[in-house]
Amino acid sequence: MERAAVFDVDGTLVDTNHLHVIAWWEALRQAGHRVPMHAVHRAVGLASSDLVAHLLGEDRDTGRDEELSAAHKALYGQYFDRLPALPDAGRLLKRLHRDGWTVVLATSAGGAELSALRRAIDADEAIAATASADDVTEGKPAPEPVEHALELAGVPAERAVFVGDTVWDMRAGSRAGVRCVGVLCGGIPRADLEEAGAETVYDDPAHLLASLSDGPLA
Repeated sequence: MERAAVFDVDGTLVDTNHLHVIAWWEALRQAGHRVPMHAVHRAVGLASSDLVAHLLGEDRDTGRDEELSAAHKALYGQYFDRLPALPDAGRLLKRLHRDGWTVVLATSAGGAELSALRRAIDADEAIAATASADDVTEGKPAPEPVEHALELAGVPAERAVFVGDTVWDMRAGSRAGVRCVGVLCGGIPRADLEEAGAETVYDDPAHLLASLSDGPLA
């Protein structure tokens, strides 16, 4: 039977979380909001509208949500030509592909941002499909991004593993019924990932690659 390895991208395969923190912090600052960077960091991984709601609350002026999202996108877009892949990210995907896994990306990124991320990973030949923000109505921690990735792979949840770096990833994967693997390279503590549903936690893609023989992706 086919088996699927589903990957989050930001903070999992590409070292972008703190770039997102800076871009969101500046977008919020320009709009007159003072939000601590540590709070922004913990919200990274949510879809833009959900991130703004999480940071500013339900009583905010929702009419400015699109303005904030556009400001973040413009600020973050300055880094598109130099997004850094995490160690061995591309090698990990290629190895899994050779081992018979169907590799699918599940990310809140879309459009030019997703293209920039894929260029950074440099493993297009190993990626069977991508479930992006353009394809779902609800982002993580809802299960829809992971469920859509499984549909694209044609694999049931019990034959899949989801790898991510945030509590939102772990909650989405758990709600979709897949085994969840956490990585620490996004900056979220091990205990938080485990509490949110991570079965195993690795340092980064290089650590996961080195541990393939005795891990969930064996």
